[in-house]
Amino acid sequence: MDLTLQQADTIVRVALEKARAEKFKPMAVAVLDARGCLKAFAAEDGTSLLRAEIAHGKAYGALALGIPSRAIGKRAEQQAYFVSAVNTLARGALVPVPGGALIRDGQGRLLGAVGVSGDTSDNDEICARAGVEAAGLKAECGD
Repeated sequence: MDLTLQQADTIVRVALEKARAEKFKPMAVAVLDARGCLKAFAAEDGTSLLRAEIAHGKAYGALALGIPSRAIGKRAEQQAYFVSAVNTLARGALVPVPGGALIRDGQGRLLGAVGVSGDTSDNDEICARAGVEAAGLKAECGD
């Protein structure tokens, strides 16, 4: 099963709805399929300049290493040289802070990743989880 456009759109829509309900700062949400290709994206009015790139980097990093961006951040604390080397290989595209979640189906198969950026990293992750779960899928956030 592949991540569908309808599922990706649901993830984006609900992540943004969650941000508004919680009165978080303006968000950007990027959904990548399992190949790392952009499937859906939206940025709210008022997001700062690099929010799209940060959201993409959280999702891309999760796919690149096969672990959520929260776990990449923890690994960076323990193995800074490794994460730095991987980020160099990825041309600086990894963002090792919470807000990037792997997307899995009910059988645990990897379908893609979502990255959210705009508020605190923990709040970004709350929105990512809400979007994925609304699409009937499982968010692997690293908690």
